[in-house]
Amino acid sequence: MTSDGVTDGSENDLLNSEDYDPIDHLNQMFSHPSTLSSISKATDMIRIYEEELDDEIDLLEEQQTTSNADCMKRMAASQAELSELLKKIEDVRERALQTEKNITDMTADIKQLDNTKKNLTLSMTALKRLQMLTTAYEQLTVLSKTRQYRECAQLLQAVIQLMAHFKSYRSVEQIASLSRNVADLQRELLEQVCEDFELAFAKGEVAEKRIILSEGCLVMDALGENAKSRIIIWYCNTQLREYRSLFRGSEEAGSLDNISRRYAWFRRMLKTYDDEHAAIFPPQWRVNEVIANAYCEGTRDDYRGILSRTTRSGQSLDVNLLLSCLQETLDFEHSLEKRFANTSRASIDTVMSASESVVFNQPISSAFEPYLGVWVESQNKQLQTMIQKYRQQPLRQPEEDFSSQQVISSSTELFNFYRHSLAQCAKLSTGQPLLDLSRVFAKHLEQYSQQVLLYHISERPTGGTPSRTPTTEDLIHVLNTADYCYNTCSALEEKIKSRIGEPFRATVDLQNQADAFMGIASASVRGLVRRVEVDLEPSWREMRNIAWGKIESVDNQSSYVAGLTGRIKDRSSEIVGMLHKPQYARAFADNLVELLANAYLANIVQCKPISEGGAEQMLLDTHAVRSTLLDILPSRPAAFTKRVHTSISKVEPLLKTLQVHPLPPEALIQAYLVHIADLSDANFRKVLDLKGIKSKNEQNHLVELYQMHKLSERYKASVVEKSPLLTPVTISAAGTSVGPSGAAAAVQGLGQLGAGAAATLSTANLPANMKFDPRGLGDAIMDRFSSPSLGVGTPRDGAQSPPNADGPMNNATTSSAGTGAEAGAKLNENLKNIGKFFRRDLGGFGGRFGGSRSPAPEDRS
Repeated sequence: MTSDGVTDGSENDLLNSEDYDPIDHLNQMFSHPSTLSSISKATDMIRIYEEELDDEIDLLEEQQTTSNADCMKRMAASQAELSELLKKIEDVRERALQTEKNITDMTADIKQLDNTKKNLTLSMTALKRLQMLTTAYEQLTVLSKTRQYRECAQLLQAVIQLMAHFKSYRSVEQIASLSRNVADLQRELLEQVCEDFELAFAKGEVAEKRIILSEGCLVMDALGENAKSRIIIWYCNTQLREYRSLFRGSEEAGSLDNISRRYAWFRRMLKTYDDEHAAIFPPQWRVNEVIANAYCEGTRDDYRGILSRTTRSGQSLDVNLLLSCLQETLDFEHSLEKRFANTSRASIDTVMSASESVVFNQPISSAFEPYLGVWVESQNKQLQTMIQKYRQQPLRQPEEDFSSQQVISSSTELFNFYRHSLAQCAKLSTGQPLLDLSRVFAKHLEQYSQQVLLYHISERPTGGTPSRTPTTEDLIHVLNTADYCYNTCSALEEKIKSRIGEPFRATVDLQNQADAFMGIASASVRGLVRRVEVDLEPSWREMRNIAWGKIESVDNQSSYVAGLTGRIKDRSSEIVGMLHKPQYARAFADNLVELLANAYLANIVQCKPISEGGAEQMLLDTHAVRSTLLDILPSRPAAFTKRVHTSISKVEPLLKTLQVHPLPPEALIQAYLVHIADLSDANFRKVLDLKGIKSKNEQNHLVELYQMHKLSERYKASVVEKSPLLTPVTISAAGTSVGPSGAAAAVQGLGQLGAGAAATLSTANLPANMKFDPRGLGDAIMDRFSSPSLGVGTPRDGAQSPPNADGPMNNATTSSAGTGAEAGAKLNENLKNIGKFFRRDLGGFGGRFGGSRSPAPEDRS
């Protein structure tokens, strides 16, 4: 409010605010003593403002009063309209009820007519069915007396169906009487047909009355399951009466000696059934299977009694007789299954076929279950004989063409035998006997891997030659077979677990045997690598004959390189073409790369002295060798390319060091610390020997300088204690490494498997029940392909070689043959370890080996 009595906008906002304080307002208006003169004006203005507010309040109250009166009027009008609407709804409801009553009165007569029509229809239908039933009953009575069974069967089905409609009318006397007559007629027909069967079989008139009996079976079929079962049981008892009389367990004919007579009798009885009785019974009755089950049940009970009485009396069972009886029984059951099986038996493919359903629920052979230990032992002896035979057989017949995908026939034969034995034992028992059989399987799988597969790829004495080297085709066959057996072992284990009882399931494990087969596959791959190594020996010899110490300038490539690369290409392409699985081709290529890298280093060591120009020439030759190795596989995976570069490049530090002239000596020492980078004085002297520095004084001087430089701050962070490249190398005074190298090392490694001085390593000199000495074999398989004299072989990326607990190879060759038993306990463990490492390597190549066990392979022939 201004001094002139006008209220501005800010004053109005202040007066209308919720937190208005008059004291603050007055202090704001009269903030100075000079403003006190306007008090009277301010008072007048406040009074005027108060009057305005009173007028505004009066106006609003008047408007509110008027609005309330209008609302009351509208509410009264709405109530009146609602009452009118409810009245109309009540009128409509009353009219609807009246209309419904009128319609009901109008349609009452129509409903009565509909009910009358429905009842009349039901009555007519019932009378018609009753007429049909009465007529059919009368006709059936006449036909039954004349034995017209085919017509009787048809009428009997109709009568039975019609009687089902009158079950609710049994309270009617006439219906009840007719129902009793029909039931009596059914019984009469049943007895009449049974009498016809009994008379025909008793008088031997089956052939003459075959048609009547066959039609009588139709009547039995119409009479239901009880009638059908009665005639089938009667027939089985009639046919087996003679058998039970002849072969009672207490009679001589019922002894185990006459078991073949029992089966011969039943076969004759089945032939009689097929020729004379099969046409009588409907095929869906399967009477021949019912009688076979009854025969098997009775025979099984007889055998149980015979065997029980024999053991109770203290007599010992004749093992040969028991096995003969069991085998005859299994053959007999197999013939019955083959005869009555609904579906054809699964393929002959080892154990990978689908589970066979047992036709008979009363197998005879179950009587022999308590005595199955004898049978399991017989399977063991039979398998021993098979393994001995397989070892003497050639891998393939001379007239048989070679196939790179072929497996040795004995492997499929062995697993086929396993399949049959497993099926037989599973029928007899799924408990301890089956577990014992699985252990027999495992035992002979190990023997097959060692005494058959490993035997064919091991170098052994043959005639006048010190050893026999397996051919490439032999190695391919063994590799395919080992791969096949590896996968089949997994399928066999799953098959046994699906059959054996739950308490024994966890103890079934053939993974060790599968790993042993994978070890054989690894040995086969390394054998293929050795085939290449033997071919390369002339080229290595040519390399060693070059005067590397006199080379001063670098040529395009050395003379030996063309022959070396050519032999690598020819032999490797031939072998890779035979390996039908990519993972094995990759494993072969990896092993070959590792071999050539080690062999190249071994031959470099033997070429001393090496001049600076010679080292440069070798470095140039290295590039040609690397290019050749990159082309081993048709496709060039990135991992394989990296492996080639890594393996071949490990010789480059040595060659680059040898390239440096010893004058000034600091240059050679600097090159050594940069490329070799170790603190070993002995390794530094090896480089001096390779450069042809023989003077002791000169060597000692260089070593002193080397000792001064190697501990300097410049090299302290990069050097190691001993170089993995040079530490294994041992250089003799004559300039060769201790022990053979290159191809010579490989020849000695596996060649000793057949040498007379290493009898414990050869299967040719072991009994069939004895295994190899792993102290030589494990080294030969795992180490002899990588220049053992130098020890420069590097393990596979991410893998380690299996431990060698028996020491060097030369120690193994001096062991006596008397250690064969101890060796046998270790060889299989070595093969399993090799297989595990080889399988792990293959896992990186994809395919079946990259995950869990794969499904069983297809059958190979």
